[in-house]
Amino acid sequence: MRRRLCVITDTTIQSRYSHYILARMAIDGGADMVQFRDKNMSTAEMVKICNQISDLCKKKNVMFIVNDRVDVAFLSDADGVHLGKDDVPLKEARKLLKDKIIGATAHSLFEAKEAERNGADYIGFGHIFTTWTKLKKDDPKGIKGLKKVLSKVKIPVFAIGGINLENIDSVLETGVHGVAVVSAVCNSRDPAKAASKLSERISNFSL
Repeated sequence: MRRRLCVITDTTIQSRYSHYILARMAIDGGADMVQFRDKNMSTAEMVKICNQISDLCKKKNVMFIVNDRVDVAFLSDADGVHLGKDDVPLKEARKLLKDKIIGATAHSLFEAKEAERNGADYIGFGHIFTTWTKLKKDDPKGIKGLKKVLSKVKIPVFAIGGINLENIDSVLETGVHGVAVVSAVCNSRDPAKAASKLSERISNFSL
């Protein structure tokens, strides 16, 4: 099974690079999935930027996912959308996006199984380790929690939350389908190099 590296673009934890530049550097570094995430930008600006990233990803044969916004994913012809529990319900999103990819965030086994029942194509499960990218009220799920979800759901699972070069091996050892990172790439001195090191570690890892 080929594991994926998903880089989530973020301009709140850093201001050196735009979403587009981060996406380009992540792809240059070997990421095969890019997710756009922005909670503050206007819809018009989101559509403009996501169209640019979508075009780039199509040229590079990289999957492009929009976080939260079904409308922006549709208008930018992204490959899909990633939804949290407070976003458009998954079944309603499916009516609009048809055969596009729909991922769902899960913080527990119950939420993971519910997402699978509702038709999610993949699950983003976490946070695995302590992370400062987003404020978290609950404790990290850890490797044990990740293994539990992997044993109970059949759709692909991406691990997210505090994953970096130092702890990624323990995540990959679970057999997870992919790894999603934010600060490990966006906050690094050289995002392309950081993505390259993570991508290489994933590609070379074998159970």
